[in-house]
Amino acid sequence: MSQYRSQYRPQPRPPHARLDPRDPLVLDTRELGRRAGSMLRVQRTVPAPEGLALELVGIAAGSELRLDLKLEAVMEGVLVSGTVNGTAVGECGRCLEPVRLPVEAELLELYAYPGDRSGEDAEDIGQLDGDFIELAPRLRDAVLLALPLRPVCSEDCAGLCATCGARLDEVSPGHTHDDNDPRWSALHGLADRLAGTGPGEAAPANEEKR
Repeated sequence: MSQYRSQYRPQPRPPHARLDPRDPLVLDTRELGRRAGSMLRVQRTVPAPEGLALELVGIAAGSELRLDLKLEAVMEGVLVSGTVNGTAVGECGRCLEPVRLPVEAELLELYAYPGDRSGEDAEDIGQLDGDFIELAPRLRDAVLLALPLRPVCSEDCAGLCATCGARLDEVSPGHTHDDNDPRWSALHGLADRLAGTGPGEAAPANEEKR
């Protein structure tokens, strides 16, 4: 359904704009320090940002996301790893009934210290803004990859009847339809006339040979 299709496109931060440390999706690394091997655990519940949706399913903006992250200081910067958990809502890709399902996304991202990015892979690596990490863009990518493209209400959902649209899980086992194509009705009538009968009449017995 269109309401689950993500139309959100994250806008890049204006040059020289500073991160807001009060933003729950901004990580403060000052307590971690920069000595390689240092580690900091971050566990918090945050409101989901916009744009966590696919065609049929998504995590509503403002709903709860649970972060369980580990920040590790390495030579190149800060390695962020862990999980993001939330609840997605949408509709079944077979029967169109509402669905609600848990989503767990894995995070593993390196954020380079300011001025330390170089080489061909520099654009693929995040960067600290001073002592802060902007988590939202990488979190959004991870959650979108974790969402199912075609969610189902149950693995054995039979879907909808192609003729009447009824849910096949709710109809009788012998649910069928007369699938005679009306475009063939003229040919059926012609066959009756050639046999010398009208529709529903029995064919006359063959006359005895004289």
